[in-house]
Amino acid sequence: MTNHSADENRRQRRRVLAGLAAVGWPPLWAGEAAGAGKQEVEAGAASTMMDGAVITKPVPRSGERLPVIGLGTSRVFNADVAEAEVARRLTEVLRLFFAAGGKVIDSSPMYGLAERALGELLALLQGGYEVFSATKVWTDGAVAGTRQMRQSLRYWGHQGARFDLMQIHNLRDWRAHLATLEQWKAEGLVRYIGITTYGGYDHAELADILKRHKAFDFVQLSYNVLNRKAERTLFPIIRDKGLAVLANRPFQRGSLFRLVKGKPLPAWAGQWGMASWAQVFLKFIVSRPEVTCAIPATSKPRHMTDNMGAQRGPLPDAGGRKVIADYFDAL
Repeated sequence: MTNHSADENRRQRRRVLAGLAAVGWPPLWAGEAAGAGKQEVEAGAASTMMDGAVITKPVPRSGERLPVIGLGTSRVFNADVAEAEVARRLTEVLRLFFAAGGKVIDSSPMYGLAERALGELLALLQGGYEVFSATKVWTDGAVAGTRQMRQSLRYWGHQGARFDLMQIHNLRDWRAHLATLEQWKAEGLVRYIGITTYGGYDHAELADILKRHKAFDFVQLSYNVLNRKAERTLFPIIRDKGLAVLANRPFQRGSLFRLVKGKPLPAWAGQWGMASWAQVFLKFIVSRPEVTCAIPATSKPRHMTDNMGAQRGPLPDAGGRKVIADYFDAL
């Protein structure tokens, strides 16, 4: 991209954002309301979003309580907000997230434009919301890591001079970044230190790291009703070390919705206030004692409304989770 086109892109982005700020938050438009896309929302799901108190869980190391449903930004926020329709959709997603009591937002430099888009769109809110900002370092070497994290601070400029949680993304050069993050935490640039994996990979190495290093406060991992590997490999260590958990890929990148397409909700779903398949998947995850927060990613307002319904009402106990797991194991 030439300097001229980059400057024009920035000007276009400012025009779009200024226009959104001038007219206020856009309503959910008819096209979005009419089509559910991959995530099929059952009747009544939206009405459950505000029923009951928001479920929160404590961060074991501090006691700070976080809502159990957060927002992931992988893929869905990798977008140029200079495009007016994209900006409208993503701002509506954020508005619904905060209106429903959401707080935890997770991103990464790996996700392309996501951090920049977040910073620009969140700035439109001009306060009145609370964010638990979680991002990652994803590069090699301490110098490059420091440079990347400072760039992330600039992208998330509305958050001020520190992150709530900085995570080492997929164990990449974790020794170099852990040393930097321990220093940053001592200086007040980050509140918590985390490390991530995904899809069930690197569990043995991650388990060894967690056993040997006390600096980590959070672990991010993949966990859902069909990917329960962490129950055997990581959850025992997480319980022993007193770590918080962010659960990514709660819908197995959409494959869980494909698995249940056209199937009615089982009768047992009503016991736990599950009004949609998304809420079945999410409540199964966040009912685990080890899981602090699930971070489904979406760019669709309708899906955001549905997801946020999972952080209210009853959660299944161990017996309930077995009922749910047995149902999906039999499919």
